[in-house]
Amino acid sequence: MHFSHSNLPWIITILIIVTLHYILPLSRSDPRISIAGLFCGPRPNSTFNIPLFVREMDILSQLVTRHDWGRDTLNSSTNTSVYTLAQCYGDLSHNDCLQCYAESRTRLPRCIPSFSGRIFLDGCFLRYDNYDFFDESVDSVLDRVNCNSSAGGGRGVGVGWERNVGEMIDDLTASAVVNGGYAVRGSKGVFGLAECWNTVSREGCRACLDKASREVRACLPRREGRALNAGCYLRYSNEKFYSNQTQQTDHSSGVIRKGVFLAIVLSVVAFFMLSVIACYSVHGRWRRRKQERNNLGQISISYNKSNLNFKYETLEKATNYFDPSRKVGQGGAGSVYKGTLPNGKVVAVKRLFFSTRQWVDEFFNEVNLISGIEHKNLVKLLGCSIEGPESLLVYEFVPNKSLEQYLFDKNRVKLLNWKERYNIIVGTAEGIAFLHGGSELRIIHRDIKSSNVLLDQNLDAKIADFGLARCFAADKSHLSTGIAGTLGYMAPEYIVKGQLTEKADVYSFGVLVLEIVSGRKNNAFVEDSGSLLQSVWKHYKTNRLTESIDPCLSGDFLAMEASRVLKIGLLCTQAFATQRPSMEEVVRLLTDENCEISEPNQPPFLNTSAISSSTTRSSYSVNSFTSKSATKLEESYPSTESFSSDGQVRSEEIRQV
Repeated sequence: MHFSHSNLPWIITILIIVTLHYILPLSRSDPRISIAGLFCGPRPNSTFNIPLFVREMDILSQLVTRHDWGRDTLNSSTNTSVYTLAQCYGDLSHNDCLQCYAESRTRLPRCIPSFSGRIFLDGCFLRYDNYDFFDESVDSVLDRVNCNSSAGGGRGVGVGWERNVGEMIDDLTASAVVNGGYAVRGSKGVFGLAECWNTVSREGCRACLDKASREVRACLPRREGRALNAGCYLRYSNEKFYSNQTQQTDHSSGVIRKGVFLAIVLSVVAFFMLSVIACYSVHGRWRRRKQERNNLGQISISYNKSNLNFKYETLEKATNYFDPSRKVGQGGAGSVYKGTLPNGKVVAVKRLFFSTRQWVDEFFNEVNLISGIEHKNLVKLLGCSIEGPESLLVYEFVPNKSLEQYLFDKNRVKLLNWKERYNIIVGTAEGIAFLHGGSELRIIHRDIKSSNVLLDQNLDAKIADFGLARCFAADKSHLSTGIAGTLGYMAPEYIVKGQLTEKADVYSFGVLVLEIVSGRKNNAFVEDSGSLLQSVWKHYKTNRLTESIDPCLSGDFLAMEASRVLKIGLLCTQAFATQRPSMEEVVRLLTDENCEISEPNQPPFLNTSAISSSTTRSSYSVNSFTSKSATKLEESYPSTESFSSDGQVRSEEIRQV
């Protein structure tokens, strides 16, 4: 029988499972994730800050991972706060605790957009609220009793049942107060668990369990009952539901000998399996490197036969051997130099040092995508070199700075007037529309922002940096891909679902339009009166859109035209992709004043107050994205590069909330 290398990991996995099945006893684990109670507060009139909630849940995840419980508080600039508490019951193992917390975190977002919610699972507790509830022991409104049975029956189990339950509960609650808020008991066929939250004082724990012991008796003569209070949890049952934390020490010598034998066998099997896996891993790495070298050789042959190929020595001389005085930009992946070819043509040479596979992929992605397309509003790729000690990209040299430097640089050399800004907006829109459907390819840029819009000698826009771009097949409506881009410009549905469409570029373009017209940066992480989108939307709703226009223009603009452009920007930044126009429609709206612009809805707002000091984060308070947006949003992504017109390369680490 022949096994391919791709099947080897599965074969090893099956062997390990079969081996463990025969030589190890199966361990029983029960994270007790059944819901005992889920209670949500009233629906609020104001917007619930979903990203703040998600961030709190992730902070709790770290605390629970370390301590099996945790509490935390986060405040935002909108005078909203989120207080959170999670705790596993004392009998759960660490792994069961993590499973229980994960389940509670998945279910609790059902309460969103309510400002409060609490969930009791049979193994853990999770709560969030907008006030400090940590020392709260009882709640006259939301304290509950659950008499439903998971033990397979409804009524009692025999004579003396109620008396036995009462005695067990009294003993259980008294022991829990003395023993730091936790106790388990089993006596006369009755089993119970009592748990107070670690934030409650001893007296608060006593008061909570006293109330719970009185109220849970209302479940009798049923087989099971639970008291779900603000500061504690109490349960009784006719079946033993809790886990033993003590190790059994009464093993016979035969059992001990069997354990030693199994340990030896397991060690031998594990060593054998690890050796096989290591050999397979080394062999697989060698095969991948060989394949990559073959692919690189084929690409090299292809480019050597085309006019895209540049000799490394030619570019080296063009930049005076990469003279530091020629360097016009620096980034995490390499540097950009101004060079002069032997025929006198001035070019920009992007020098890449590949230390990760991602940079290799982005290099060839950029070459393959844009080498065959040409448009007046796209930076032209002249060629590349892949034969030297590092790979090089060669672009047409764009003499003026990037749009970002004209808009936001404190030492900007020129103030763009309204006509120049309008032409840049139209040119950028035409460039993106060409990418989306003006050639044989459907290309999504994924990183439209001011630093990736370069300005030529006439201050016309040229879109640059296609390292993150993705190409669509004609029959594809979207791509499911890893999230990459720049905070403040990424569409909310792309962040939440990872589904990429052309409308992601439309959203980024809309943000860029608002920046150009207002002279304000959307993702400038400083405390202010609100995000750019929030400010423009406020002015739009109060018919004061002209107040959003850059005051540096000193009133020298066409008010109707500027207001129309701002409205188009709002329309492009709608929370739902289906409400945004295509870029072809955007070009038509910008160039034909007779085209009617649809009324925009409220866009998602950027809340800069929730940003961590250690990483770049942004919070989207999305009014129309409710509980669906409360899924996992935080991931760490590779750095992305931005090539500006003066050659500057910027790298941002993306960590999205």
